[in-house]
Amino acid sequence: MRITTARRISQIFFFFLFVWFCFVSTLGERFWQLRGWPVNWLLELDPLVGLGSLIATGSLYAGLLWGLLTLILTILLGRVFCGWICPFGALHQAVGWLANRRHKAAARMAANRYRPAQRFKYALLVFLLGAAAGSLVRHLLDLSVESTIVVVVIAAVSLLCGVAALWVRNAIWRDRILSLVVFIIGWVITGFLTDGSRLLAASLQTGLLDPIPLFYRSVNLTLLPLADGPSIPLASPGRLYPGSLAIGLLFWVAVLLNLRIPRFYCRFVCPLGALFGVVGKNAIYRMGQKAEGCTACGACNQACEGACEPATTIRTAECLLCMNCLNACRHDVMGYRHQPSAAGEIAGPDLSKREFTTALVAGLAAVPLARLAGKTGENWNPAVIRPPGALPEEMFLQRCIKCGQCMRICPTNVIHPAALQAGIEGIWTPILNFRMGTSGCQRGCIACGNLCPTAAIRPISLDERLGRGDFADRGPIRIGTAFVDRGRCLPWAMDRPCIVCQENCPVSPKAIVTREAFQPVRLGGALHLIDMKDRQLRFDGPALPAERFATGDYFVTMANSDAIPPVRIVDIGPGGITLAENPFAVAAHPGDRITVQVRLQLPVVNPAVCIGCGVCEHECPVKGRRAIRVSAENETRDRRHRLSL
Repeated sequence: MRITTARRISQIFFFFLFVWFCFVSTLGERFWQLRGWPVNWLLELDPLVGLGSLIATGSLYAGLLWGLLTLILTILLGRVFCGWICPFGALHQAVGWLANRRHKAAARMAANRYRPAQRFKYALLVFLLGAAAGSLVRHLLDLSVESTIVVVVIAAVSLLCGVAALWVRNAIWRDRILSLVVFIIGWVITGFLTDGSRLLAASLQTGLLDPIPLFYRSVNLTLLPLADGPSIPLASPGRLYPGSLAIGLLFWVAVLLNLRIPRFYCRFVCPLGALFGVVGKNAIYRMGQKAEGCTACGACNQACEGACEPATTIRTAECLLCMNCLNACRHDVMGYRHQPSAAGEIAGPDLSKREFTTALVAGLAAVPLARLAGKTGENWNPAVIRPPGALPEEMFLQRCIKCGQCMRICPTNVIHPAALQAGIEGIWTPILNFRMGTSGCQRGCIACGNLCPTAAIRPISLDERLGRGDFADRGPIRIGTAFVDRGRCLPWAMDRPCIVCQENCPVSPKAIVTREAFQPVRLGGALHLIDMKDRQLRFDGPALPAERFATGDYFVTMANSDAIPPVRIVDIGPGGITLAENPFAVAAHPGDRITVQVRLQLPVVNPAVCIGCGVCEHECPVKGRRAIRVSAENETRDRRHRLSL
């Protein structure tokens, strides 16, 4: 078997494994639905997910330790993940092959040549890690001035470096030592001048362009919903996701660019590939030429997927281990061995110090600039309702990789990707939209937190969700509070009977209670009593449609009978109005005016009981802007959002 055949088998296997994991990430009773499948395994193998989370939070969620295995394989074998495992890379390679298979040799060689713009992905990696490193840098600044021992060590190191700079004759090493001294002095001065609380903050944005979260997000939120239908019921109900247009557009642009340049995304954009390029640039085993035998035919360059120029001085950081050069070489010159290439190697990424520094500083500055809008502080948006178990907003943004797993698993389809509700750094993070789906956030569901690969939505138990057992003193988890809009509520604003929200409230005791009130109904004219017989009143005046007035919500009162409370109408027919009882037999007389009143049950929310599940908002019959809406006030995850009770 040829090595390229083995590579294709591996790519096909991992591609369909990925599709299967997306396919089964639903709740249900079918055998293929979530039954312990390791659906996050490919995300956990992605070391950029773990590295970004570690830098941003200083901790590592247990499952992300799988990324260490990938890094070790990269150190040993090179970018094996890119060429043999990555499902997104396999898709790019397949599309690029289809687009270029009929091109002439010169065209293929031109498409697969190295371009200086390929170093952009390294700058992008530095930028994204810089954005995640704000909290780490802030802690280092605090450390430089808060500990006496640290200050003494810094002073001693600076003194030794200064003495070493005087004795070292090599100009390069002297410059390096002086640069270290300047850095240490600047670090200490910056630590004294500021605590960094306003200047530095961390936000994990790698998931925007990291290929594994990007592919999960694209498949979960754009491709599978399109494939879902009666013949292939992938999820119940059929899924809708606001914002899927932008997600799908990014995905298809990345895929279709392969028609221009093979593996365009892998070469120019992929931050994970950049990380593998840095880690695997001096891999123990790597591609290279033998000392003799090369005829400069260029066959290896024609087939190279990474544009690493194996025919000349190979760029090891760009080699994807596609093995095409090994297969294309007719002279057995190319090999995969632990010796360096005889034609020479360029190991390091082609990124200058200035570009590195610019990208790092830009990443560190981007998050504080984004937070000047105050979205994580006083100007927080109450429309941003996170799933139950979500961490406080700043911590949540340090962990969420925007993979869409929580949205896919949600059984009622109320978790959706955010647009700009949570600011620019919150784009495509999960928020709840109770207007969509089949219901609100079900009280007995804890699926999203138990599927989240980074614990941005932490795993919770059903007892914690409901406030039972050991969590009884804390009460149930609240994700928000419902508010009645009295200007849109049918009973409050329009004197129309409605108790849909109160009836559907799943909390016991009910979080929505009603206040009873009677209001006179305006009719087309006055009603006057003609006569009465038992419980039936005959009247003169406009007709009263039974389908409206005999529903049990309408009552009558009589003039000169003010002491008698309203009496319920049970039927309206040719004989007149039929009452539930007739207390007017003694006091009423023919010609007395009859007043029809509607009994209104005015909904009122008890914030001490409401958990913000959104069932009331979903079921509200006012289908535009709901008359009862949930906002994030009083949510459990952030004490600053509590209502003053």
